[in-house]
Formats: sequence, C-alpha cells, structure tokens
Amino acid sequence: MSKKYSNDIEVARNYYNSSDAHTFYYMIWGGEDLHLGIYNSEDEDIYRASRRAVDRIASYFEKIDQNTKIIDFGGGFAGSARHLAKKYGCHVTVINLSETENKRGRKMNEEQGLSHLIDIIDGSYDDVPFEDETFDIVFSEDAILHSNNKEKVISEAYRLLKPNGDFVFSDPMQTDNCDEKVLKPIYERINLSSLGSPAFYKEKCKQAGFKEINFEELDKHLAIHYSRILAETEKKQKELEKYVSKEYIENMKKGLRHWIKGGEENNLTWGIFHFKK
Repeated sequence: MSKKYSNDIEVARNYYNSSDAHTFYYMIWGGEDLHLGIYNSEDEDIYRASRRAVDRIASYFEKIDQNTKIIDFGGGFAGSARHLAKKYGCHVTVINLSETENKRGRKMNEEQGLSHLIDIIDGSYDDVPFEDETFDIVFSEDAILHSNNKEKVISEAYRLLKPNGDFVFSDPMQTDNCDEKVLKPIYERINLSSLGSPAFYKEKCKQAGFKEINFEELDKHLAIHYSRILAETEKKQKELEKYVSKEYIENMKKGLRHWIKGGEENNLTWGIFHFKK
C-alpha cells in the first residue's frame, strides 16, 4: 500500500517521479545533484558549482566525522550524501519522496561502494520514521520550498536532532519585502501559495525552539544558477529531445526564465541557514 501525502507533497512526488523530470535533471545537473550551486564565474560548470554548495553547507556543521549521524531532507539522487560520506566517512540517511530518484540513488551508492554509509528511505520530511533525538545533523538543500507546511518540516528537524545538534539548510525564497503577486507564475509552476523568506524561516525556527547561528545570503547565485541551467538546456536540447518530451523542455525553459527574472529583480533570494537545537 502506497503512503499518503498532503497534496503539495504528492504533487512534488509525482513530478520528480516522472520520466521527463527525472531524465532532465540527471542529464543537465551532472548526474548527482538537483540543487543550486555556488559559482566562481557565470559560465562555470553546474556540477562543480553544485559540489561547492555542498561543501559550503558542510562548513557550518560543528563536527563531522565517522561517528556523525546525518539526515538529508529531500536528498534527490543522494549526491550530497555520497559527497559527505566519501569526504568524512559519516553515516547519512536520505529521506526523499521520489521512488524513481531513490532507485537511481541506491544504484549509484552501490556502484561507488557507499551503500554501507548511506540509507535511502522513501518518504516525506514532514513525517520522518525515526525516534526523537536520533541525528547529530539535519540538513537540506533546496527542498523545503516544496512543502506548504514548512512549520511541520522545521518541527520534525527539531524533534530528530540530538541536543546541541545542527540544522543547516538552503532554500530558494522570496525576499522579505517581495510583493507576492509578481511571483504568481512561480507559485503556479510549483503548486504552492507562497515561498519561504529569510524572515519567515528565522521566526519559525525560533518558535520551534532553535537558536539562530547564522544566515549566509547568496542571492546573486540564484539567477546565475538558473541562467546556467537554461543555457545548458538550450545547448543540449537536440540530445534532450531524444529522451524528454519537447513540451516538458519548453515548459522548463519558460519556468527557468521566471526564476531568473525573480532573482534579477530582487524578488527571489537564496541562502544557507544554520540553527542549533
């Protein structure tokens, strides 16, 4: 019997399970990631920039070694989990909605000899099947935006963390002073009524019991990243069309332009939060 999810989570699950989406992300992001990157130049390789973002997030972990237990909320192909496991020898649990992504992630774990360090669970980050105070670190890269009940996701992070544990995550957001009307095309594309914002996350995490340690705003990288995705899509479109429907590709390009515009007009931002339990 399949699990039941809220409507917003089910929409995200169906999207990422689709053959078009799965194939597109795998071909364009470099096969490991689905999150934003940190760029040294506006034409830098997407994979390299995505790896840099994982390392930047890990730099906020107070301690990480072979005894560290981490959970990744919405880990996609589990590329970040593999990167961390390889580098630090830590154990990472990935909870991710898409069974299609998870199947690929488990196969890649096995191929890279990392199955003993990484567990991938089919499920949602707003209802995690683990006991209280199980993990040293909860982290997430650009996945919490998909929930319309972000408070529940934050409360799950707090519940799962051991005392003094770290909650570190990045997310594309609307700016604190954004007029939500201008972001309607983005809301409609990802089936949400709004995005989080820096002030929203700070307030909700405080209400959950977290102590704010830092917020690193990396706003300029949002428009750069989606511009790079658009450029790669146009560059590889003929090859993509062998595996991905033309309708999906055109809709993706339209959506990417909305994200780029939102970033360039300072209605969207991106950054890394660090909270402590």
